[in-house]
Amino acid sequence: MAKLARKLRLHDYFALAFGTMIGTGWLVLMDDWLGRGGPLGAILGYTIGGIILLPIGYVYGQWVQRLPDAAGEAAYTAQVFPPIVSYFTGWMMLLAYFIVCPWEAVALGKLAAYIFPSLNTLELYRIGDQPVFLPRLVLGVGLTVFLGVLNYRGIRLSANFQRLMTSAVLLCFVVIVSVSAARGAPANFHPLFNATPLISILLTLQIVPYFMTGFESVPKYAEESNPEFRQKNYMWAIALALGMGAFFYSVCIAAVTYAAPWRGLLGKRFATAIAFESALKAHWPVTLIFTMALLGLFQCFNGNFAASTRLLFAFGRRGTIPARFGSVHERFQTPHIAVLGVTAGSIAGLFLGDASLVPVTEVGSMASALGWFAACSSLWMVDKRTGVRIATTLGILVSFTFVLMKVLPVFPGHFSPAEWIAFGIWIVLGAALHWGRS
Repeated sequence: MAKLARKLRLHDYFALAFGTMIGTGWLVLMDDWLGRGGPLGAILGYTIGGIILLPIGYVYGQWVQRLPDAAGEAAYTAQVFPPIVSYFTGWMMLLAYFIVCPWEAVALGKLAAYIFPSLNTLELYRIGDQPVFLPRLVLGVGLTVFLGVLNYRGIRLSANFQRLMTSAVLLCFVVIVSVSAARGAPANFHPLFNATPLISILLTLQIVPYFMTGFESVPKYAEESNPEFRQKNYMWAIALALGMGAFFYSVCIAAVTYAAPWRGLLGKRFATAIAFESALKAHWPVTLIFTMALLGLFQCFNGNFAASTRLLFAFGRRGTIPARFGSVHERFQTPHIAVLGVTAGSIAGLFLGDASLVPVTEVGSMASALGWFAACSSLWMVDKRTGVRIATTLGILVSFTFVLMKVLPVFPGHFSPAEWIAFGIWIVLGAALHWGRS
């Protein structure tokens, strides 16, 4: 039986995990972030979010050394919970990764249409008052097919592409932050919060799981590590990705609000680009920002695409969905049927258009938090060492709090009826695949 190719090293793991987190949200949704928390509320939300996620990162580092299985959360929970709990835990985590793929495909059309307004023609239909244009749809389908081919032909190709995109994004990031520091003003931060400090931070914290999902993707590639890869490097890859992700988002928010008064950016498309164009009275920063956003889009799409295929492959191999998804290509040593499945699903989701952008953020956040909660709870039950118990307890509390923030009406920003419907549709789809697997 063919096995997955073992070619990944530490820098590949970091690029895949970091890239899974950093896409285009910092450009496409900056006005939403500032509207939630104001500059300091949003910065503190991501900073605090990164810190309190450290115990969860530790849990995943422990799990991947104990059980290097592409099924991730499904494999971990299978150690202590019934099979049906294990399956739906993994299915929730698959949602957290997969839902990003059509999100990024839609975002490509939005970015391209900003540069080439002629793409906003040939309207096909509308969803939630948001038009779906044929040229933008074609662009999204093209990128999805490209990444599908890349991942079909080998993890080495995918990892090399990811490292190239990540390096370029970080280089552009340094340039943008330098420009903001040179041309901005502290007065642009006022007022620091959009509501009370606590509410501002909580509203930002609610979306942190969605935008920080990715550090725990490292275990999904555990079966593809180079034979010389040292196990402790899994923990390093997770910690580096988590720390850099929180730092990136926090500094991006600070750079944007330092460059221009943030209240004038609310409700504006691509608020990040508008802020820098206003500060420098020139268009070249916009070109740089959109270049960075496109690179980020490619790396985020590819990272989440690869993680989704590994989970789908692992489910097929475990027999919890149709077994053909667990096939490995004899020549390329890739989960080729899972790659085809994620490609098809991403293209289908793409047809939802712009109306899907903010709602999927909310649904993806809760799905991530559920997966983290299950992974932490499982390790708490199987590893009784004092230090591990302390870390897992903290992880359980943090992840469960994130879940409550989305399901309890007492919290601002809880699930809307539309988001519950979307969440329910995913559960029904998972049930159909599971019980129809024979």
